[in-house]
Amino acid sequence: MLLAVNFPSWLKPEIIPGLPFRWYSVMYIVAFAVAFFLYRRQIRERRFPMTDDDLSSLFLWGIAGLLLGARIFSTLVYEPGDLYRRQPWLVFWPFQNGKFTGLMGMSYHGGVLGGVLGILVWCAAKRRDPREIGDMYAASIPLGYTFGRLGNFINGELYGRVTSGPLGMIFPGGWVTTQNPYWDDIAGAAALMGISPSRGIVNPPRHPSQLYEALFEGVILWLIVWFWRNRKPFKGFLIGLYFAGYGIFRFFIEYFREPDEDLGYRIEFVKSTVSQALSHPPLSFSTGQLLSFGMIVLGAAWLVIAPRIPGGAPVRLYPGPDEKAAAGKKPAAEGKTDAGRNRRRRLRRKLR
Repeated sequence: MLLAVNFPSWLKPEIIPGLPFRWYSVMYIVAFAVAFFLYRRQIRERRFPMTDDDLSSLFLWGIAGLLLGARIFSTLVYEPGDLYRRQPWLVFWPFQNGKFTGLMGMSYHGGVLGGVLGILVWCAAKRRDPREIGDMYAASIPLGYTFGRLGNFINGELYGRVTSGPLGMIFPGGWVTTQNPYWDDIAGAAALMGISPSRGIVNPPRHPSQLYEALFEGVILWLIVWFWRNRKPFKGFLIGLYFAGYGIFRFFIEYFREPDEDLGYRIEFVKSTVSQALSHPPLSFSTGQLLSFGMIVLGAAWLVIAPRIPGGAPVRLYPGPDEKAAAGKKPAAEGKTDAGRNRRRRLRRKLR
């Protein structure tokens, strides 16, 4: 008996059908808001010296860098052909065939690169330690990222491979037609699940890989980094933990996710004749896996380098205004205190 569930029929990409407002955009706003409030909580619990204006400008630079990097990277790496190279203004053109579609295609890895550059520019302008700023970002971002993947799920995109397991879900856009070169393989697999192709099309259950990523790369990674936020052994530790942790989770979840049909595998040590929708050979690696492996290497290298940078001792709690005032207050001269006056009186009596 096939164990699978249908994608919720009431869940639509548009908030109001017919209007150009999509849940995916709302999820981005929620993600930024969650990261912002988690960052501000860290500032308050550590009494970190940062004003609300500084925090707002920091997030403005980070979000601007993230959006620019995510969009540009997506068009350079994930879009086939040379459309955007010939017409670069279309990278940020939200219309297609006269209809508003928004910016179709954002790359997580490009967003990380752009966000890091934006934060470094802000730190350089404000003369802040990027290790401290980056650590608090690392403890804030993963939970916000969860909502981005939920947006992908609502869109019914980036679903995974065909599965006969209990976690299978039938997505609206998961149809395969006879035009697919692996039609026989997919139709055969569907027949084994008890699904008969109808008029040359079949829609088999697939892994809801967006939910896998929301759980592991979002919630679980956030819990790990959040746990270490007040236990980090050196400044910059959370940055390396986040980079390596995300890379590891994403690398293995890619085995459940179907790669882009027009890109396929970037590296195949052993060629496979099985459809990418059915199987991911262990020695074949997608674009997402290669970029995630790069994050693992960068995160591990940073964890080795960061402790050797001077001034890396962690500050778990910064002094408050009263403590600063007490530390800066000079003790009164001994001669002006009651103890000093009494000592002088006793000395004069002895001299008499």
